[in-house]
Amino acid sequence: MDFIVSKLLWIVVSPVNFLVLLLAIGVCLHGCGRHLIQRIGWRMTVLATVVLAGLLILPLDLWVIQPLEERFPVPKLPAHVDGIIVLGGMVDTVVSQAWGQPKLNHNADRLTEFVHLARLYPEAKLIFSGGSGALLSSDLITEAAVAREICARLGLATDRIQFEDRSRNTYENVLFSLTMAQPKKGETWVLITSAIHMPRAVGIFRQMGWSVLPYPVAFWTAPPVNDLRPPLSLANTFFRLDEGTHEWVGLLAYHMMGRTSEWFPGP
Repeated sequence: MDFIVSKLLWIVVSPVNFLVLLLAIGVCLHGCGRHLIQRIGWRMTVLATVVLAGLLILPLDLWVIQPLEERFPVPKLPAHVDGIIVLGGMVDTVVSQAWGQPKLNHNADRLTEFVHLARLYPEAKLIFSGGSGALLSSDLITEAAVAREICARLGLATDRIQFEDRSRNTYENVLFSLTMAQPKKGETWVLITSAIHMPRAVGIFRQMGWSVLPYPVAFWTAPPVNDLRPPLSLANTFFRLDEGTHEWVGLLAYHMMGRTSEWFPGP
């Protein structure tokens, strides 16, 4: 149930959707005959316009993302690794199924680094965790199925990899993978996921008692973020703002639900 609620709630909470909704309601209220309602509508319209203008001038999206990406530094890899786990989120299952070809998204680095580390540590156990996060389409292929094909195309023996294909979110990624991995005390497991996603993921692993070495990838920022020039693409700005806000909301929600012991896990 919480999976469905979170998906539906995000439709409204998403900054871009919220701004558009605020602007649309403001314009409608401003056209109303009553003076008080017109004033409310005018203020809503002005607020939405000011925020949109701020996004055109200031790197607000990068300011939201930067603290998340800087939370866990890229580690120096140890000589021995017992296992490597990569979290899904890099596969576009809709496009992959529609065209019959594997399609990776902006988180593709998760999978390429997974293949790289798998070759670097040939004796390590390997886990790919990713089902389908679709809310409406229950007949979609899973991320694990697409990842299996990509790994095979890249020359990585898929019989080395355990593919977890039931998870729909980060919490289930860890929950189902823990059953498969059965990590022993003292083992070194490397966790691969996007830098922006690492704090929430690590918080869940810790809550479940699974010690991992965070290996963040797929960075978006290049510190220091102080470029005040207008963005070349407002669409990209909106996308990054949505992704960053989604992680901050997720951190708060997971902590309130008891899925992480800290609201902002760090090293």
